[in-house]
Amino acid sequence: MASSTWRNATTEIHSGYAPSAPHRPMTVPIYNSAAYQFPDYATAAKLFALREPGYTYSRTGNPTVAVLEERAAALEGGIGAIATATGQSAVAISLLALLQGPGHLVASNKLYGGTVDLLTDTFADFGVSVSFVDPADPAAWAAAITEKTRGFLLESVSNPLITLVDLRAITEVAHAAGVPVVVDNTLATPAAYRPIDFGADVVVHSATKALAGHGSVLGGLVIDAGTFDFSDAARWPQIAAPRARYYGDSLLDRYGSKAYLMLLRSKFLHDLGPTLPAASAAAILTGIETLSLRVAKAQGNVLALTRALAAHPAVATVHHPSEHTHPDHALAARDFPRGTGCVFSFDLKDPAAVPGLVDSLRLFALAANIGDTRSLVVHPAAMTHCRLNASQLATAGIKAGTLRISAGLEDAADLVADLLGALDPLGAASTTPAATPRETINA
Repeated sequence: MASSTWRNATTEIHSGYAPSAPHRPMTVPIYNSAAYQFPDYATAAKLFALREPGYTYSRTGNPTVAVLEERAAALEGGIGAIATATGQSAVAISLLALLQGPGHLVASNKLYGGTVDLLTDTFADFGVSVSFVDPADPAAWAAAITEKTRGFLLESVSNPLITLVDLRAITEVAHAAGVPVVVDNTLATPAAYRPIDFGADVVVHSATKALAGHGSVLGGLVIDAGTFDFSDAARWPQIAAPRARYYGDSLLDRYGSKAYLMLLRSKFLHDLGPTLPAASAAAILTGIETLSLRVAKAQGNVLALTRALAAHPAVATVHHPSEHTHPDHALAARDFPRGTGCVFSFDLKDPAAVPGLVDSLRLFALAANIGDTRSLVVHPAAMTHCRLNASQLATAGIKAGTLRISAGLEDAADLVADLLGALDPLGAASTTPAATPRETINA
């Protein structure tokens, strides 16, 4: 059940599922089955040959997971989705399906550290080459394109500094060169921003984060806009050329606009096996039902925290586009009127104060996640982005004193009090001539 006229909050609850006989359960049933019995031999043969839709084995499809896929596609404005075991696997297979050859990828130089590991280490082992560019400079994206370029990759809201992109400008560059654009929309979520509306071809999510929302389950999603032209068989043989795997057919001839999704499901989900369990899909669906409410609440907490931090003497910079000094302030007002999600970062004036500050917080848990109902803090240089070298950290804007906050759903006044309570001793020390912050902390 779905409707293109529904608004977000309605889609989050109803899309993809309607109670059915004989029991009519209100919540999506968990189909905790590895395999499915076929009514007869002929049906089994057709399903395994991918000539009819249906379930053969839960590695490639499951009824509970299918509801999540339909709901995610509806939320992002796509034609379909593939659910995976983690966000990392969603990013990986979304790109592997494009980078046959091996190919070349142009990527933002402001990406989550785990994504950088994937591109610079694992993909490098496969022979994939990557050019990293400034996401704010469309000309840099254009200059990086080669005849082997098979994709652009960027985040709608960067992790951890919350830089934004003029996505329409970047997709125009890509499409002029016949290159699809993959956008990680994990931080913003479709409750705040839909990349497909700005020209993106594929959207990926770590559903672990704000979509699930409670820090209790892992999952990933790949959503296809269904608009990219894969008809050039020389450029996209994995989709447009006949393949022995499909009995001499091409995926494009068989599945039309859903050929890319079928490549993900029938090859990469089937062969590599990053399957999302049914119980995990059900947990993510439950989280999605309150997505708009949680995103709005977290955004309010972010604004309260950033205002308090911007005025604190121990803080050098607050990284959030709500700040008038942020370079993306005007872009946020134009393209992100519902906010940028629950994450922001700030720089301490004294990087040596990081351990003491983190250890003195009571409400902000030191945990490598975002989008939880609980507020979280990490030190990117030592944790999520620890394998980036000094040059990569500098390019990404991550400093030794940078801390990332994921605002939860607690009362804003309590969060502000906790954070300022940890910061106030640093501010007091910074205004005392007898001791510098570094000397005070090392004492």
